[in-house]
Amino acid sequence: MGFATTDPWALMRAFLREAGGCAVIDGGLATELEANGADLNDPLWSAKCLINSPHLIRKVHLDYLEAGANVLITASYQATIQGFQSKGISREESEDLLRKSVEIACEARDVFQKEYSKDSHNVEDNEATYRQQPILVAASIGSYGAFLADGSEYSGDYGEAVTLETLKDFHRRRLQVLADAGADLIAFETIPNKIEAQAYAELLEENNIKIPAWFSFNSKDGVNVVSGDSLIECASIANSCRRVVAVGINCTPPRFIHGLILSIQKVTDKPILVYPNSGERYDADKKEWVVSSGVSDGDFVSYVSKWREAGASLIGGCCRTTPNTIRAISRALHKQYDDPQTSVP
Repeated sequence: MGFATTDPWALMRAFLREAGGCAVIDGGLATELEANGADLNDPLWSAKCLINSPHLIRKVHLDYLEAGANVLITASYQATIQGFQSKGISREESEDLLRKSVEIACEARDVFQKEYSKDSHNVEDNEATYRQQPILVAASIGSYGAFLADGSEYSGDYGEAVTLETLKDFHRRRLQVLADAGADLIAFETIPNKIEAQAYAELLEENNIKIPAWFSFNSKDGVNVVSGDSLIECASIANSCRRVVAVGINCTPPRFIHGLILSIQKVTDKPILVYPNSGERYDADKKEWVVSSGVSDGDFVSYVSKWREAGASLIGGCCRTTPNTIRAISRALHKQYDDPQTSVP
């Protein structure tokens, strides 16, 4: 589904209509890569697999498509030219790895669509219908804090030395490469503060990016973004940017999502997306998740109808969620579509 248009917002709404009113975003990537044998103990995190095990990324993408995802997010969250160069990789090779992240996701989509068009007679009618829904590839751009790999993506505290121009210079070439690589849209994820949102908005205009984008912030108190900046102000920046087609929240505990949706609705009528983490807390010092603080897939999915009713149009999972989580979300949403009392117009 092409998005090179003067009216990207209208096409996002068309995609959502084709998806039944609410689309399903995929789930955690790193969790599944590790479950498939990848060692991600590295500052590059999941982007390490772009170098040494791209087949695992492709497999995880396919697992999420089979679970019912309509949106695949690429393995480029932690993939930066600067990060690859710190590993001794040339600038040219670094840019090729960014393109590769998009190519892998597009390949997975092609394989999936061919397989299910061929085998659709072997699945139940309603399931075959869902599997034929549109699939978008979103090229992930993680925050400056993700590149630092010091936990600052969960605090937004970059220090006074990091200015708006610092952030624009850091992200500029990466954004251009990913925007030209064949993805349907750019996913600016886990945005921790207002200054980075402003940097992204200005880059989209200055670089004349042709494909649309979404802005997704993270919160640890259910009111502000993690830096303490106002979510309302951050969402307003996204709303004012012509190329932004959806605004929302990711990598945030499920219990906060409903209130955050209501806050975002105060400043935008663009589609709202939510893909929370499992509810577990990340310990930036130990670089690990505190498992005891999480919720089960069943508990996670119990929120889905509430989020949909509050106005979310794209729903999925972030860190520590799995294909089982996404499958449950897809089924919960499709149950709503099938029920004439709750179907989405």
